[in-house]
Amino acid sequence: MLAVRNLHTWTRITRVSSVTHVALQQRLNALSISTSTTRTRYFNMSSSEGENFEAMDISDSDTDFHEPAPKKATKTKTSIASKTKVTTSKAAEKAKAAPKKKVLADHHNNAEEDTMDEDERGELDDNVPGLQTKDAPVRKTKSVSDTFQRLTQLEHILKRPDSYIGSVEHITQAMWTYDANTKRMVHRDVKYVPGFFKIVDEILVNAADNKINDPNMDVLKVNIDVDEGTISVYNNGKGIPIEIHSREKMYIPELVFGNLLSGSNYDDDEKKLTGGRNGYGAKLANIYSHEFTVETSDKSTSQKYKQTWTENMSKCGKAKITKNAKGEEFTRVTFRPDLQRFGMDSIDEDTAGLLRRRVYDMAGTVKDVKVFLNDERLKIKNFKSYVELYLNSATAEAAEQSGGAAQNKMTVVYEQISPRWEVAFAVSDGNFMHVSFANSISTSKGGTHVNLIADQIAKNLIAAIGKKNKAATVKAGQIKNHMWVFINALIENPTFDSQTKETLTLPSSKFGTRPVLSEDFMKKVQKSPIVDNILNWAKFKADQQIKKTDGSKRSRLTGLPKLSDANNAGTKNAKDCTLILTEGDSAKALAIAGLGVVGRNNFGVFPLRGKLLNVREARHDQIMKNEEIQNIKKIMGLQHNKDYSDVSSLRYGRLMIMTDQDHDGSHIKGLLINFVDHFYPSLLKIPDFLVEFVTPIIRASKGKQHRDFFTIPEYEQWAKEVPGADKWDTKYFKGLGTSTDADARGYFSNMAKHVIPFAPTQEGDRELIELAFSKKKADDRKEWLRQFKPGTFLDHELHEIPYSDFVNKELILFSMADNIRSIPSIADGLKPGQRKVIWACFKRNLKKEIKVVQLVGYVSEHAAYHHGDMSLTQTIVALAQDFVGSNNLNIMNPSGQFGTRDQGGKDHASGRYINTLPMPIARSVFHSDDDALLNAQFEDNSQIEPEFYMPVVPMVLINGAEGIGTGWSTNIPGFNPIDIVANIRRLMDGEELVPMHPWWRGFKGEIKLTSKNKYDVFGIVTKIDDTTVEITELPIHKWTQNFKAELETMMVGEKGEGSVKNYQEHHANENVHFIVQMDARELTKAEEKGLPEYFKLVSRISTSNMICFDLDGKIRKYDSPEAILEEFYPARLSYYQKRKDYLSGEMTRILDRLNSQARFIQMIVDKELIVSARKKLDIIADLKEHKFPAFPKKSKANTSAEEVDAETEEEDKESNNDYDYLLNMPIYSLTKEKIEKLRKQAADKEAEIMVLLRKSPKDLWNEDLDQFLEGWRKTEDEFQQKMAASTAAVKKGKRKQAVLQTRKSLGGGGRRGNNESDDDFQPVKPAAKKKAPAALATKPQPRTMKMKPKKEDSDGDEDASDFPKKAVPMKVVARPKIESNSDIEIAESQKTTRHKGRAKVVPKRKSPDIEEDDSEAVVLQPSKKKKKIQDFFGKTSSSTDVASGFSNGSSSESKIAPQARKVSKSMKPASPPKSKKARPAVIKSDSEDDMNLYDDLPKPPPRAPSSRAARGKTKAYIDIASDEEEGDGSLFVDDD
Repeated sequence: MLAVRNLHTWTRITRVSSVTHVALQQRLNALSISTSTTRTRYFNMSSSEGENFEAMDISDSDTDFHEPAPKKATKTKTSIASKTKVTTSKAAEKAKAAPKKKVLADHHNNAEEDTMDEDERGELDDNVPGLQTKDAPVRKTKSVSDTFQRLTQLEHILKRPDSYIGSVEHITQAMWTYDANTKRMVHRDVKYVPGFFKIVDEILVNAADNKINDPNMDVLKVNIDVDEGTISVYNNGKGIPIEIHSREKMYIPELVFGNLLSGSNYDDDEKKLTGGRNGYGAKLANIYSHEFTVETSDKSTSQKYKQTWTENMSKCGKAKITKNAKGEEFTRVTFRPDLQRFGMDSIDEDTAGLLRRRVYDMAGTVKDVKVFLNDERLKIKNFKSYVELYLNSATAEAAEQSGGAAQNKMTVVYEQISPRWEVAFAVSDGNFMHVSFANSISTSKGGTHVNLIADQIAKNLIAAIGKKNKAATVKAGQIKNHMWVFINALIENPTFDSQTKETLTLPSSKFGTRPVLSEDFMKKVQKSPIVDNILNWAKFKADQQIKKTDGSKRSRLTGLPKLSDANNAGTKNAKDCTLILTEGDSAKALAIAGLGVVGRNNFGVFPLRGKLLNVREARHDQIMKNEEIQNIKKIMGLQHNKDYSDVSSLRYGRLMIMTDQDHDGSHIKGLLINFVDHFYPSLLKIPDFLVEFVTPIIRASKGKQHRDFFTIPEYEQWAKEVPGADKWDTKYFKGLGTSTDADARGYFSNMAKHVIPFAPTQEGDRELIELAFSKKKADDRKEWLRQFKPGTFLDHELHEIPYSDFVNKELILFSMADNIRSIPSIADGLKPGQRKVIWACFKRNLKKEIKVVQLVGYVSEHAAYHHGDMSLTQTIVALAQDFVGSNNLNIMNPSGQFGTRDQGGKDHASGRYINTLPMPIARSVFHSDDDALLNAQFEDNSQIEPEFYMPVVPMVLINGAEGIGTGWSTNIPGFNPIDIVANIRRLMDGEELVPMHPWWRGFKGEIKLTSKNKYDVFGIVTKIDDTTVEITELPIHKWTQNFKAELETMMVGEKGEGSVKNYQEHHANENVHFIVQMDARELTKAEEKGLPEYFKLVSRISTSNMICFDLDGKIRKYDSPEAILEEFYPARLSYYQKRKDYLSGEMTRILDRLNSQARFIQMIVDKELIVSARKKLDIIADLKEHKFPAFPKKSKANTSAEEVDAETEEEDKESNNDYDYLLNMPIYSLTKEKIEKLRKQAADKEAEIMVLLRKSPKDLWNEDLDQFLEGWRKTEDEFQQKMAASTAAVKKGKRKQAVLQTRKSLGGGGRRGNNESDDDFQPVKPAAKKKAPAALATKPQPRTMKMKPKKEDSDGDEDASDFPKKAVPMKVVARPKIESNSDIEIAESQKTTRHKGRAKVVPKRKSPDIEEDDSEAVVLQPSKKKKKIQDFFGKTSSSTDVASGFSNGSSSESKIAPQARKVSKSMKPASPPKSKKARPAVIKSDSEDDMNLYDDLPKPPPRAPSSRAARGKTKAYIDIASDEEEGDGSLFVDDD
């Protein structure tokens, strides 16, 4: 099918070609053109085109014959016969629209017989230029030899100039040209012939190249004779060698200038910085010239050479060689271009201006050369002065256009990067402009060298603009539009897009040098007007786009389902409407409930989702994509950049803000004010436009009376002034959601009380709003926050709120709260969330582990934590983390997976899986004796955490801190507690402090001081061999997973193979251990650079940003850790004095109480005081008479007001409680023993007081420091043991690496073999043994037996081989009932009275931990009643044991199968008696797998109830003792 289609196409072309030839022949005959001449012109074809069957030329021009003629040809009357007739016009149209490259059909003798319709003839004639005759004779057909011809290279250059010098037609293009009249560069439309401009440029570039070849060249002369049409270029560089070429047998000047494809630029291995490349260059100028003369002088041969070519280089004149008597060197080329070939009659002014500009180019780009134009030296000395020529011209032109107004001088930034690169920068007028040169060639269209420089500048400006105004979103292309760059580059072996060399195409990687603009250059660019120009342009574009989202005044809005629109919004009554913006949907519900009172005609409600965007710092795209802002604009009908004098054009006449009365609510108000001030400042000048709706934060009630308070200080002042204020009930409103619908109706019923307008903006208000929200004002904001005074609040009794008061008295509270949450106190190093956690743990007196999620709930309830549970969970986890790089001293105990250094703690488990409690050292740091001295805080009428703790040592230095607040951030590294304690003691002794340096527990690398407050932290990398390195430590805060990703990046290089071949990991959670394989050569490079630097194992830390709240609650910067310690020391020392005073006072109070109690009893005994049968009031009166001191009851710190009131009602009058310490004493206190005991206690207390009084505050502190150091050493020892265990487990080569093992490997159908694993699969039958050992260190023992201390390092399990083959018979001893809070049953001696009906016990083997004492030895007799065992377990099994501890040693009678029957307390085997009671201990299972074993057993049959009813309910399951926990060895333990 394809072949047939091609055949049809070929036939169609053949027909068209045949007719076309006839028409051409007729036209030629009519014009009386000879056949031979016609054939020559018609069949000329380029030899380089080969047999590509291109359309043939029929004219002197380069226009192809198939191009449309300006006029349609007249149809001829000649009828043409044809064998095949074209029947449709569609075929003619196809022939007309044929592409330029056509396949010419073979012509045959019968072509003249072809016939064609007249219309088709006309269409064909339209495609043939010049067919305008009515009648022409038929041309004879040509032979194939006449059709296909070969041209010489010279003929081809003349015939097809486009491929060599560019177009030879006139074009008009905007270009820089030199105006001879004004003597300046002008950018205007220039009409010129690119080909002519190119041949002249080739000669100029050759002259410039000679400067590269001969640095001594210092003169370049150009003469342009417009009248004569001649051009001469002279340089005094090294001349062309005047000698005959050995192979070409001609003089070298003749070879170079008179022979194509000749030259010295063909050695591609040689790095050349010249412009010549292809061997055409000057030869093209020769070919397109009537006359071309070369003159050169060769100093080495002392000869001069002159030769002239004429008639387009077709005739070569004889060389004239003379002596060079003066020994000069030069080369001069003089030529007279063939202007007719360029369609030129003469060198016009436009062309002359371009040529003059190129001469100026030579003066600016060729260094150290004096350039002359028409024998006048140009005043351009270097590239910088050349650039100024352009800038001065642009300034002058701008002045002319502005009517002579003075213009600012354009800023130019110049830098010579290297001898090969010169760059200058200026600001353009909004379009990217460049003047660039590559090896003195003018690259008018730019190229890779221009892109390289422009991209560097644009990238730097993007960063600078981002710092100056993050709201401006600009791209590199937009920045380039404001740039004007000048580049003069010397590039090795440059390549261009064509012979015209207008665009450099060589990749920048092959330039030979890589230009990098200096930081100084970039700073000067940033200081230029370009940044402001870009920002102004960005703002203009942003304003245009924002205007598209403007609202309008219309009565109905759709597409906003959450909007409850006012009925009158957008109508003629719109000015009376108010839009209520609420904080969330719940607040909207409250507002809607209130509208039930005032109606919906004039009030609309719209809920905000969280906090509004800070538009002052937002990017344009953020503003455009922010739905809240766009919705507010639509609802209000706001129009961008409009200056409002009234609200008549808006849908709503007022805007009301309704938020919570907390800090976040204040921030939302501020953000909304910031939005209006930034985009619509005129609205804030309109009275009552912006109002706020305030709700109470506290409501005090008493009976039917209630009073609302809008601020905490207002309530506190009322509570102090009003008597009996504590009798009022108080309710705290945390947010709008706390109020009920009834409250809302009450608010709106009394709207005038709750709505406060903002005053119109006054002078300075806008600056304050900018201060609060602009990042440009960061330093000013810091000073603003420094001036904050605690107790500041905004009085809501005002009739209107000035914006200055709002910012300085309300918004500042949010900023301070943000800083308080983010920046620690110097006192305890804690942030409020951390302090709440520690306080809650101390309040609860946690001694046992608690799940983190449970602790979160407790803290939220008791410490008034108002943020998210996830945030509090993270706080608790962070307090417990102890991996390297986290806490040096973790206050909380990490029981479970609290995160590792693998991911920097982010890999911790969920709070519902992990447990915690305070570390034992916690109370050594936060001493309990200081609790009463702390400044208690109250919220919701309940006590919460103190303002700050006062630890024994400054925790802010031990653990460090990081945080970012408003205007401030902090970064404090950790320090060694030993060094801190040593410096504290130096301060005590008045000695000079020793400088402290950052330190992290467990870090094995090096921390090196590099300069003041600057440290380098090095990891550890060691070379093992020529291809292997070992990495055993990473810098602080470089986590293992991140470094692993870096290693993998190093494994993939640019060419697919990186510097690292492979790596292995041998680390555990606590340490780092990589083995890295590298190429030997790459490792050598790494060593030269430094292994730590190569692997990026160097990080930097600083101690220059240590910010804390001082003891007065003010933010302060500390220059060194010693400065922090020096401020901490006197405060902590004063607290020791306070502690001493407080403790002595409390002890004195206790002493007085003891003495009073003793005297009271003595007076009753001596009948000096009668208490019986008397009223309490009378007794109290006597006590006062006898001067007994009153001791009022202390109020409970955390008792709520309701509970206090309830207790007060139940008790007598308050004054009667002061003597309860006497009157409530029990009756046995009247005994002599009690009196003596009280007196002894008083004497002891008095002695204790004397001991305390003899101690100084420093003595108390030293005692605490000793206690702290002892706890620190224990903690450190435990940490080091954990690190050592982890390191030993992964140490390469120390032990055989383990492989996977399964239960099948244990043998015995899943039973344990001699395996040392701690995970028991199921109980194992004890193997028989000939002789029982005296003691087995690791076997669990009956808890009531006398035990030897266990070895802590024992990790053995109860293997079958550990049990005796036959147990020693032991006497069964009953377990008596013991009253105890413990769940552990303790057996007493044999002499204890046996209980009737005691439970039968299973015979039990002798405990290996029992001391061998004949007098105390008690044995268990083997049970003779097998039926009892069956009753105990439900049924008998002869093959398996319940547990290894159940065996009595008999191989036949003691094989007991695991049954469903659970072992209760009453079934526990009795233990032999001992002289002392064993310490009760609960032994829990290590894993839940052990429990599941017994949970899967079938339920036992019911048994008779035990007579020991007091023992309570039988436990549902049994805990199996763990080997690793200390215990008394009992096999049966209840888990209550």
